[in-house]
Amino acid sequence: MKTFTTILIFFSCSLIYSQNVFKVSNIDEYNDVIKKAIPGTKIILKNGIWRDVEIKAFGVGKKDKPITIKAETPGKVIITGNSNLVIYGQHIVVTGLWFKDGSPTKKSIVSFKKNSKEFASYCRFTHNTISYYNPDDDTINSHWVDLWGKNNRVDHNNFTGKTNDGTTLVVWLKGDEHIENNHKIDHNFFGKRPELGKNGGETIRIGTSTNSMKSSKTIVENNTFKNCDGEIEIISNKSADNIFRNNLFLASKGTLTLRHGNNALVENNVFIGNNIAKTGGIRVINEGHIIRNNLLVGLKGDGFRGPIVVMNGVPNSPLNRYLQVKNVNIQNNTIINCGAIEFGAGKDSERTLPAENMVFANNLIANTNGGKVVEISDDISGIKFKNNIVDSENFFDSQQFKKQKIDWKLLQSFPMPSSKNKFLISDFKNETTPLKDINDKERNPFIVGAFNFDNVKFPKALLVKTGPYWKPKIEEPKKIIKEKIITVEPGTGTLAKALKKASSKTKIILKDGIYFIDKTKKIKGNILIKGSKNTVIKANNNLPKSLNYFFRVQENSTLKLENIIFDGDNDTKVKYAIVSPDKNNANLYNLFIKNCDFKNFNNTNGGSIFKAYVGTLADTISIKNSIFLDSYRGLNLSYEKTGFGKYNAKHILIENSIFKNIDEFAVNYTKTDPLINDNKGNLKITNSIFSKVGSKEKDNVIKLKSIPKVEIINSVFEKSYDLAYFIKLKGQTNIIRNCLIHNSGQLKISEGAIRDNVVFKNPKWENKDNFIPSKKSYLLKTNNKINTIGLINY
Repeated sequence: MKTFTTILIFFSCSLIYSQNVFKVSNIDEYNDVIKKAIPGTKIILKNGIWRDVEIKAFGVGKKDKPITIKAETPGKVIITGNSNLVIYGQHIVVTGLWFKDGSPTKKSIVSFKKNSKEFASYCRFTHNTISYYNPDDDTINSHWVDLWGKNNRVDHNNFTGKTNDGTTLVVWLKGDEHIENNHKIDHNFFGKRPELGKNGGETIRIGTSTNSMKSSKTIVENNTFKNCDGEIEIISNKSADNIFRNNLFLASKGTLTLRHGNNALVENNVFIGNNIAKTGGIRVINEGHIIRNNLLVGLKGDGFRGPIVVMNGVPNSPLNRYLQVKNVNIQNNTIINCGAIEFGAGKDSERTLPAENMVFANNLIANTNGGKVVEISDDISGIKFKNNIVDSENFFDSQQFKKQKIDWKLLQSFPMPSSKNKFLISDFKNETTPLKDINDKERNPFIVGAFNFDNVKFPKALLVKTGPYWKPKIEEPKKIIKEKIITVEPGTGTLAKALKKASSKTKIILKDGIYFIDKTKKIKGNILIKGSKNTVIKANNNLPKSLNYFFRVQENSTLKLENIIFDGDNDTKVKYAIVSPDKNNANLYNLFIKNCDFKNFNNTNGGSIFKAYVGTLADTISIKNSIFLDSYRGLNLSYEKTGFGKYNAKHILIENSIFKNIDEFAVNYTKTDPLINDNKGNLKITNSIFSKVGSKEKDNVIKLKSIPKVEIINSVFEKSYDLAYFIKLKGQTNIIRNCLIHNSGQLKISEGAIRDNVVFKNPKWENKDNFIPSKKSYLLKTNNKINTIGLINY
């Protein structure tokens, strides 16, 4: 009888367990079941489309009996539309879901809290995917994952295709319940994140500046970051005591940035730039960091995007600025064919404090491609340099680095130091020196760099499998872009607010009046800014320093300007009206200007109305029916100095426009040698007037170098009295035709350039201000081959 009772009890327990597995087909059934969940409950979501649902995963599970919410078949449960997931309670696991091609409106797609009092502990979001799950309006700020509470884990997920404002994954420390949280973010694949064009495009952010002195103790390890280009900070560390190890950063245009907070450990990571511009490594701010055993290869970012960047600090810095670098150890890293290492980066009138009590030791640097090894912008006496070895023909200070020719062995395409390099054996160690190499092998002997001699094993970061085991096949959805229309009143900051609201395709209508700008503005997307007859954009007076520019056109963007007066006349002298993307950002952009006036851009410290930075490329710069007046320089595309045949624009088109009273040149357009007639580099000027351009003998009205195709047709050059030559044309596809020249120097033709019907006569204006020809003007004579030239009516 006693045996029979035992059997009954066992059978009863087995029956209860089987009843804790529930399969649900809709959100109502799910909501009924989750309320009754107990430790060990499994809720299976049936395959199919789950649209416009809020999935609340909550309860109190146990470590060995979590409450699990899972897909019937991983990857076959599609969460879409305006859906989100909220996780709170203890020991909750969510797995196998695919958030796909949604149009959410909530702040978070996945949040580890219900409210300020109910959040998650020991919960897990694993083997899921979020892909292209973006709001219809890209300016809406949202996150894909918000981590709250303590001891939670986000692992083996795929996060690809976030395009709107806001960080992909955020760890929050607001409130004591979230400090020393011990979260783990591991084995995730962070995929394509296109450039946002402003702050807020991080892939991971841990903390905020306000809470940056709090300890987070978050571990970020064994993840892959590929094409994460959202902004300069791929990872933004803004709290204390975090660990970043064994992560792979692949072709991502940014850096692991220790932005705020102290005592980060950055070790055993691999950064591969594939020689792509703006790819960077590790940027260092604040105190107590250890950066060791990292491999950095082919990173082509410079400045703040260098392979190792040590920033200058601000005296008495508030938390949201730049605290001085102190007590930082950077040891045993290997840096191969990257941009320059930066010390004292960002030095200016505010950031005046160089690094203090810092060690830079046992690092191996090889720049066999001729790149610069180091850039030093401030005092480095606070940095202790020990046993850093450099293989490079470029100049560097032998007091900080020792020059040696390294004998390399290839591990596939990765060079590894061989045991022949006895000079790599180092005698310098301190309490933070890594006693094992990047592959966790004992250092015996102890050598410079991340690898032991004759290494034959890839770092873990290159071998680890990331993302869900079911491997989603992600395709970027075809998005129908609706034009957003914003009407703006004149005033200070009104245009800036409108630009913040702009989506990827926006028309901004400016009413008559003055629009004051006090900060530079970056243009991302397809943006039209259209004014009326009396719409003026200018800078405020009494700014702390001169505005560098009004507008910057970002990569993959188009800016169209119509019916606007740009006035550079303020007390600090705006340097440029419009500029290209920042240097070495080579993706195409476009600029279209129609019916606009530009005047009073007289900053003689390199200023101009438009500037193209080195390494940038416009597809088209088009100017129609516009006036450029009383300025230092016009369009400046002359910063390509290398011998690789580069230029800054494929096509420059100027039509029915006027350049008057310009000190140096109307257009400076340079293509570096050699001159190859590949039909790239095209300047076409038609029906335009150049009056009083250039003030020195060596100046040219149109300054050219090695541009394959130049056409100047039906245009007038006058009153450039001091010039020897108003233009120099070279090559058979350089043409000047049907043009009138008066008091503007000579025309220089060489190597088969074509001159056809160039007349040296007085144009005889009836209205000199508007360039309206008199009845006696040669421009109006029958059969003169020169079409009517004059200011086109708006």
